[in-house]
Amino acid sequence: MRDLTQAIEELTPWLESLEAERKAAVSQCYKGVGIAFGGVAVFLIISGLAGFPAPVMLVGSGLIVLGAMIWGNSALNTLRKTVKSGLNDRFASAFGMRYSAEVHNPVRFDAFREHGLLPGSDRKSFEDMFSGESYGADFDIYEAHLEERRRTKNRTYYVTVFRGVLIRINFPRTVEGVTLVTRDKGIFNGLEGWGKKLFSGRKLERVGLVDPTFEKAFEVYGTDQVMARYLLTPSFMERLLKLETELKGKNVRCVFDDALGDGDGRGELLIVAETGNKFEAGSMFKPLTDHDRVETLHGEFSMIDDIINTVLEPAREGGGVS
Repeated sequence: MRDLTQAIEELTPWLESLEAERKAAVSQCYKGVGIAFGGVAVFLIISGLAGFPAPVMLVGSGLIVLGAMIWGNSALNTLRKTVKSGLNDRFASAFGMRYSAEVHNPVRFDAFREHGLLPGSDRKSFEDMFSGESYGADFDIYEAHLEERRRTKNRTYYVTVFRGVLIRINFPRTVEGVTLVTRDKGIFNGLEGWGKKLFSGRKLERVGLVDPTFEKAFEVYGTDQVMARYLLTPSFMERLLKLETELKGKNVRCVFDDALGDGDGRGELLIVAETGNKFEAGSMFKPLTDHDRVETLHGEFSMIDDIINTVLEPAREGGGVS
């Protein structure tokens, strides 16, 4: 199913088999809306005749609406999970990966945080993990949603501070020390540099990039200037920028760290990109056989394939660290 036309042909019969269930679920959703409006109207009439106080009427109306909406959307939510899991499983297999909808143990999440690649948060959730091997290196990609708690005088609420993909690659070439690549922050570069002098007891120093294009886009710090330049060739930096296009995201940043490896002279490469929410089933109010649904997911799986190839392809084949 790497070919889009083939994917549509193979997935259409399975999606067609779920279409009757989708129509029934949509009907139940509309019934839930009707029950909510009708139930509230009846409750308010009875409450008014009985002389219930306004707070009781408000709470009662809210509970009726909540109950009706939960029931009305239950079938749609179940179907959405079925379609999402089924599509992602099939595409992952076709692209040589393993898929898990739930992420109970987010790989290297603490390392992403400790390296400063992710902002602080008060609430976090993870989903859609893809794992596999390519060019002698194993990798994991999963989605993270981080939220920060905010307070006002009257309420507490949460705001999203990060939503995107986290990528861990067991890098197949020599990695020594730490090489951290962050985004350029203009006049704040000097101030930020002081905050990155030490990492886990290891001193990080500013590393200058040869190409002025990358110098404007990135800030680099490392424990070993020679190793940093060995890893961050113009070819690799071009590919790092290319990831933003392939991910349809922004602010790609990464770190190489030998301490994350197995002690065999190799380390791991951690990459972060702000992409929003991906790998979803699409709207349940449209026919499941709508080709846009399959086309969108196919494009996102092709994106994963491109990401791994972009980073790991040997230089002689047009990629990787040269």
